[in-house]
Amino acid sequence: MLLGLVCALAAAVAYGLASVLQAAAARTSPDVSARGVVRIVGQWRFLVGIGMDVVGFGLQMVALQSLPLFVVQAALAASLAVTAVVSRLLGLRLGAREWTAVAAVCGGLALLGISAGSEGGTAAGHGFRMWLIGATVALGLAGLATQRAPQRLRAPLLGLVAGLAFGVVAISGRIIHDFHPLKLLAEPALYTAVVSGALAMFFYASALQRGGVTMATAMLVVGETVFPALVGLLALGDHSRPGFGAIAVGGFLIAVAAAVVLARFGEPPATTPAGSLPSHESSV
Repeated sequence: MLLGLVCALAAAVAYGLASVLQAAAARTSPDVSARGVVRIVGQWRFLVGIGMDVVGFGLQMVALQSLPLFVVQAALAASLAVTAVVSRLLGLRLGAREWTAVAAVCGGLALLGISAGSEGGTAAGHGFRMWLIGATVALGLAGLATQRAPQRLRAPLLGLVAGLAFGVVAISGRIIHDFHPLKLLAEPALYTAVVSGALAMFFYASALQRGGVTMATAMLVVGETVFPALVGLLALGDHSRPGFGAIAVGGFLIAVAAAVVLARFGEPPATTPAGSLPSHESSV
């Protein structure tokens, strides 16, 4: 279990660094078309960010083998605390509210750490895997359908769809237990994880490009934490340690709420014409 916690926190660091790189790439192009998003994904910063995402994903998969989904996903929400601290090093001044949120994320994760039980023992059958495939297809269609939404709603809706898709990635990883190459290639959950991950990155890049970064990232955090946590509890038998249920719920809510407060750090500080990073007070 200790290895799982370490891997979950290491994954949060990798994802936090990735978000800084990906957001920096996303804000370099005003083109909000599919072609513009593809151009952004081809930039070196976005590609390095994807590499960090791959590292984070591997660590996340290790964590999911021993910890409940609600613990792992709340730990991953701490990636925004990492992003906030990195933004501070790049010249963005954190206000008291942000430092409080960073501390709250750490406190929430500490509560989850002491209350975490082992992963649930409920086996996921063929029907559950088909449900994951259906959810992946539905999220892809939902992301495309956001183009018909009012302009002000597109970024948060894309963020939510991206978060739910990341949730499908976590759920898929949670039910993969046999990593023998032949068994893995025949595992439908592997493909739902890969496709959902690609959809999540594409839709999140599109949300960042549309400018509503704070709300989009907040919606992403909610989607990627609450959704898989509920699935783990209701369908996969996840649980806390006996007698620690209230502490687990409190830790989860604190960590997620604090991550939402830090949502604006899904966007790096803008550069000045001289290329330096201005320091300014929090506007959240």
